[in-house]
Amino acid sequence: MNHRAGFVNILGNPNVGKSTIMNALVGEKLSIITSKAQTTRHRIMGIVNGDDFQIVYSDTPGILKPQYKLQETMMNFVKTALRDADIILYVTDVTEKPVAEKEYTEKIKISGIPMIIAVNKIDLSNQDDLAQIVESWHLAFPDSPIIPVSGTERFNLDGLLNAILTKLPENQPYFPKDQLTDKYERFFASEILREKILINYKKEVPYSVETEIESFREESGIIKIRALIHVVRDSQKGIIIGHKGAMLKKVGTEARLDMEDFFGKKVFLELYVKVSKDWRDKSQMLRRFGYR
Repeated sequence: MNHRAGFVNILGNPNVGKSTIMNALVGEKLSIITSKAQTTRHRIMGIVNGDDFQIVYSDTPGILKPQYKLQETMMNFVKTALRDADIILYVTDVTEKPVAEKEYTEKIKISGIPMIIAVNKIDLSNQDDLAQIVESWHLAFPDSPIIPVSGTERFNLDGLLNAILTKLPENQPYFPKDQLTDKYERFFASEILREKILINYKKEVPYSVETEIESFREESGIIKIRALIHVVRDSQKGIIIGHKGAMLKKVGTEARLDMEDFFGKKVFLELYVKVSKDWRDKSQMLRRFGYR
């Protein structure tokens, strides 16, 4: 057998650039990206195919200490990723202290799963500092390749890909060769809308919001989408809508344009805001939103 295939699960702390790196490796924007922590809530797969290989990347939420049930389910995605990986791609960056998250790095060590460490954002560092960072990681994980990269500048991604291919086990493809992801169109519409909320609102509001696609109808030349924005308090509903609906209109326009670019079709987007008190701690609602 000359075909290689495996699951490469991406782990790391919040804001180190996991989603940026996966999107760059896959060549499509599958994970939303903002400067805020906890942007990624779900485990999202991106599939890369070559003639003789298939890499199934999994982007996961940033590692954190849960404060409510939503965050507990997010960390369950991380735990699952630790169990079913063929390779762990651990992403750190040049601003992070080496081996800052010892609990999960120790779990990776104990698991025996091959690990590759990507030191991201090297465009924000200099050669001497980077050399010290790489050496610190090498001392902690002498058997793991340490690959300096820049996800935003797309620097040394070929070196990272080659390191992954070297450790990829021999297997037949797990998915059809033309499949890009395990998620459905509704999921990406919901995530695009949530990204615009993360970008446009401050403080606790983005973390209190969940987006839900109530209907997704594809017609000739257009997709008609009806979406709900769930918040936990009445005051947040007013903030989301804004004065005379201005903020909701702005978010809707930005989301619609990105959806049209993503789906390659015109989009008609209806937005509604609903107060769903304590949804982050209600198991039934979390299951409804896909947190299982």
